[in-house]
Amino acid sequence: MNATPRWLDPDQKAAWDSFIRMQETLMGRLSRLVQSDSGMSASDFIVLHNLTETGGGRMRVLELAKLLEWEKSRMSHQTTRMMKRGLVVREECPEDARGAFIVVTPDGYKAIAEAAPIHVEHVRRLFIDALTPNQLSTFGRLSQRVSDHMLNQLD
Repeated sequence: MNATPRWLDPDQKAAWDSFIRMQETLMGRLSRLVQSDSGMSASDFIVLHNLTETGGGRMRVLELAKLLEWEKSRMSHQTTRMMKRGLVVREECPEDARGAFIVVTPDGYKAIAEAAPIHVEHVRRLFIDALTPNQLSTFGRLSQRVSDHMLNQLD
């Protein structure tokens, strides 16, 4: 790191502050709405969503943690809570004794199937409908650019 901080200029600070406010407000509202409408926490939702959409209902614990940018301990605590409610099960990996899979149960599939339409309607109402198609396309490209940039940065 540089010895002298590279402070944000007023335009950079305004852009950053606006992004943070938008992101925190959007995620907070979505979390509260999904919780009140489905009884599912935002963490439950994101785990089930990623397991069913990305992992085909089954994913290695560490792979899922990496995908979500979660620490191993957070992933473990979350999946333990979900196992107690019957949303997922843990299966040992036959090829790797240290590895394990998180697998969506029928109750987990039912929960995400019920919550997803509610979630997407809130996403549409709070986010998609606020932007024109051109703005949405630009936002998507800019978000991808920042994500790609972070992949090239050291933590």
